[in-house]
Amino acid sequence: MPRDDAGGGGRKPSRNVLGERLEGCSAKPVTGFFRNGCCDTAPEDVGSHTVCVVMTAEFLAFSKARGNDLSTPVPGFGFPGLKPGDRWCLCAPRWQEAFEAGQAPRVVLRATHEAALEHCALADLKRFAIDLS
Repeated sequence: MPRDDAGGGGRKPSRNVLGERLEGCSAKPVTGFFRNGCCDTAPEDVGSHTVCVVMTAEFLAFSKARGNDLSTPVPGFGFPGLKPGDRWCLCAPRWQEAFEAGQAPRVVLRATHEAALEHCALADLKRFAIDLS
């Protein structure tokens, strides 16, 4: 479903890597830099949490080995821990790192913010897309 412009104030809707309105990534678990379920971004999002991915056991192990444990719950921060099948707004540089290491998770292009293209090639994202016909 397309993401509504929650920002108001005449702000243009965010766009995905296909140039369309950005769709939501996940409400359960709730994801995104703004924890609104969307891979939207802003200048303060220095990690560029813009790539909507579908978690796999292999990627979770890769990320943990690289110092970013996404599978262990952190209740103090309201983080449930991720499991295979969960969708999550991943940092674009982390997706690129995983891609280069042959460990990239699948991507939901319609929910991946166009800002991800500053770190990842569209052709690479498309090769891992789950939402292309």
